[in-house]
Amino acid sequence: MAGTAAKKEKEKKKAKQKHDKAQKMKERKANSTKGKSLEDMMAYVDEEGNLSSTPPDPRKKKEILSEDIQLGVPKIIHEPEDLIKTGVINFFNEAKGYGFITDSKSGGNVFVHINDLLQPVRENDQVTFETEKTAKGLKALKVRKL
Repeated sequence: MAGTAAKKEKEKKKAKQKHDKAQKMKERKANSTKGKSLEDMMAYVDEEGNLSSTPPDPRKKKEILSEDIQLGVPKIIHEPEDLIKTGVINFFNEAKGYGFITDSKSGGNVFVHINDLLQPVRENDQVTFETEKTAKGLKALKVRKL
């Protein structure tokens, strides 16, 4: 008797799945965009760049010159910075020959190697230095105690 009850449950479950599938198919057919006119399927972009179902107002149209359009990465124009910066040695490992300087103006850390020191330095020394951009970040050059 237990086998037949389980069989009936499986049949009920299959019938429910079949019914649900038919319902979903009817809903898809009712909500289908097939057969709609081109105008119903059109989407427009308004002056803020948002998609809209209404065409944009021609009075709000802006003229853009082709010379003003820039393709690619914009060129970064650097303002001339002070070549000689000041800072404090916040870490220096003499055994390994490197450390870091905290720039007094920007507050950022700059890597320094022992070969770029003009005189010996220790932690908490105030120094002047120049910077160079490397693949790993800024590097201090011509490091000198104040």
